[in-house]
Amino acid sequence: MIDGWRWDSTLFQGSAAYYGRGRLPYAPGFAETLRAALGLDGRGRLLDVGCGPGTVALALAGFFQEVVGLDPDQDMLAEAERQRERRGITNARWVPGRAEDLPGAVSGGFRVVAFGQSFHWTDRDRVAAAVLELLEPGGAFVHLSDLKNPPAEAHSSPLPHPAPPAEQISELVRHYLGPERRAGQGTLPNGTPGREDLVLARAGFENAERHVVPAGQVVTRGVDDLVAWVFSLSFSAPHLFGDRLEDFRRDLHALLRQASPDGRFAEHLPPTEIMTWRRPR
Repeated sequence: MIDGWRWDSTLFQGSAAYYGRGRLPYAPGFAETLRAALGLDGRGRLLDVGCGPGTVALALAGFFQEVVGLDPDQDMLAEAERQRERRGITNARWVPGRAEDLPGAVSGGFRVVAFGQSFHWTDRDRVAAAVLELLEPGGAFVHLSDLKNPPAEAHSSPLPHPAPPAEQISELVRHYLGPERRAGQGTLPNGTPGREDLVLARAGFENAERHVVPAGQVVTRGVDDLVAWVFSLSFSAPHLFGDRLEDFRRDLHALLRQASPDGRFAEHLPPTEIMTWRRPR
């Protein structure tokens, strides 16, 4: 578990409406990279744990017979269903629940269980053991995330507009919410944990593989896109501001307009890191 923090249902409360617009996508080609790495061929089942609005599940749906998304936030699942209907995908369904509800929350027999930047919120040793039980022999645990500190060549294209003022935004959030990073009703005094490799090894997984999907494309964003990004984050979810939400929104708009008077920003799309581990056969 995360030191000094206990999960609660408000972690992403109010964020679902902002997620799709605010979050940058995974690198183009991440789904095809995963298909090739795991030999996906339209058979078997995928479980996407902490699926949010269905970003990973819907991108991979064409490679499986069935896709199941699990998330404790009902608003996220409602958004996932809207996206499923909009795309005309018929083999995806959504289940309310936490990762810690596994394996009982869903029936087993999955070819792949995926975590898209969600595993760090869980009781990782407990969840890894449950995933091992849910997977078919030889099935894959998949962890997707933005690549931290990508090499300089990944950012070779010049930016046509100012970069988002991330540090100033963080300072504004701290001004409203205090110096410790907020998360639901608690705080994260020591941040979230890493070293998933150690957790998976303890659980009995093997044959780790790492795949980096290149990106670096320049993405242009507007003020409302960056406001949506801020409200999509756990440490600045809308509910945390209480009756000061509109004051914060006003000050955030002012900060962004000062950083870019024409309201346009640009940033490089980060590469996507895909880690896979196998259940022994």
